[in-house]
Amino acid sequence: MSNSHQPIVVFGATGQQGGSVAKALLSAGWPVRAMVRDVTSAKATALCDAGAELVQGSYADSDAIRAAMRGAHGVFSVQQSSPSGQVTDEEEVRFGKAIADLAVECGVTHLVYSSGAAVSDKPTGMGHFDSKMRIEAHVRSLPIKATIIRPVAFIDMLVMPGFGLDEGRFNFFMQPDQSIQLLAVEDIGKFVEPIFADPDRFGGQTFDIASDEVTGKELEALFSEAAGRPIPYARFSDEVLAASPFLAKLTALMDEGPLAGRADLEALRKINPEMQSVRDWLGHTGRDAFLQALGTAGTWAYDRT
Repeated sequence: MSNSHQPIVVFGATGQQGGSVAKALLSAGWPVRAMVRDVTSAKATALCDAGAELVQGSYADSDAIRAAMRGAHGVFSVQQSSPSGQVTDEEEVRFGKAIADLAVECGVTHLVYSSGAAVSDKPTGMGHFDSKMRIEAHVRSLPIKATIIRPVAFIDMLVMPGFGLDEGRFNFFMQPDQSIQLLAVEDIGKFVEPIFADPDRFGGQTFDIASDEVTGKELEALFSEAAGRPIPYARFSDEVLAASPFLAKLTALMDEGPLAGRADLEALRKINPEMQSVRDWLGHTGRDAFLQALGTAGTWAYDRT
């Protein structure tokens, strides 16, 4: 049961994860306070129209964060990471720790921190994963009921430019027979809302969240079905990996296991019975984005090396 009086503070509410969480919380009847940089932006206005209370501020604005957390039941914490080009790894760590510290200071009952599926207690050698490992460790050290979720790779990422769909093919991290777990961004909030609704059950837990698991060959079949023509799948070529250290490191994490995902899909289905498969996503939420990707050339936005 949601607490109809005490709000949930949602960071990143105009972005992917925070936006999904704010939508799910509002749908379930929670009061939502959204931290936004610009209360006049189109996304912020849409949030306000949907029923969210807006608090203007940034991750570096401790006074605004304190004001947002005053009287709050919970906090959903997510930060941008360095591949976005907007923050450094050190800034991500500083912001993540500060939000957790302020949640304790303000007497928040339940903190939900969104990390990443490749994260564990061992460094990966990739800054934007290891930054989250450091934030996780800090959260666990604090006197607050906390849940750490580790989202796997987003299904939505598959239709970003640079993976070959505009050329009638698809290239990604796994070998054709390797499987990877994927998550529809829309489903993130549908996992987080039940976590806030039952803090005694989920407090103290850390777990991956995903909504499907597919192999490269299965993606080939799904994309071909959705496109109405063959979309062959292959792993990134050796030439592509040699030219992009960033992609090469991620591909190595696929082979080593962390990037593949370790979510218990059956257990997650009990939390969110509506979680979307890749086929579901291609037929509904992601249909327009997929069709647009078939005709949109470009390079992968996160490939900055």
